[in-house]
Amino acid sequence: MAFQYRNVYWLWVSAATMFVDQVTKQLIVKNLGWFDVLPVAPHFNLVHVHNTGAAFSMLAGAPPVFFIALGVAVSLGILWWLRQNPHGQTLFASALALILGGALGNVIDRATRGHVVDFLDFYWGSLHFPSFNVADMAITAGAGLMILDMLLEALRNRRAAAAAANKGPAA
Repeated sequence: MAFQYRNVYWLWVSAATMFVDQVTKQLIVKNLGWFDVLPVAPHFNLVHVHNTGAAFSMLAGAPPVFFIALGVAVSLGILWWLRQNPHGQTLFASALALILGGALGNVIDRATRGHVVDFLDFYWGSLHFPSFNVADMAITAGAGLMILDMLLEALRNRRAAAAAANKGPAA
C-alpha cells in the first residue's frame, strides 16, 4: 500500500504558527534587553524573559534536551493522530495543527537558545500572569478547540441517542 497524504494541508497551520512564533520572538530578542519592559496598554506589557521550564516554569531545573525530546515525541504523536483523523473533523484537526505548531515553536527555541523566549505580560495592579508567547497561545487555543470538539461530539451523540429512542420499535 502506497503512502497516502491525509490531512497534510493542516500542516500549513502548524508552519504558519511556528513562523509567527519565531518572528515575534526574534523581534523581542533584537529590540528588548533581557528583563526589559515596554508598556503597551493598560494591563499589558511586552517583556523579554527566558523560560527554562515548562508551563509556568515548572521543571525549570530540567535540561533543555529533556524538553526537546518531549516536544519531538509529542509532535510525532500529534502527526500520527492527525494522520488517523477522519476527513471532515476540521475542529479537531485544527486543534492538533495549532498544538503541533506551538510545540515545535518552543522546541526550536530550546534547541537554538537553550530556553524559551516569553514576552507577553498581562497584569492587574501588581499581579502578573506568567508571561507567554505565540507558541503558548497556539497550544492553549488548540487545547480549547479540542475540548470544544469533545463537548460538541458528546452533544451530537446525546441527540442521536435521543432521536433513536424516540423512534421506538418499528411496527
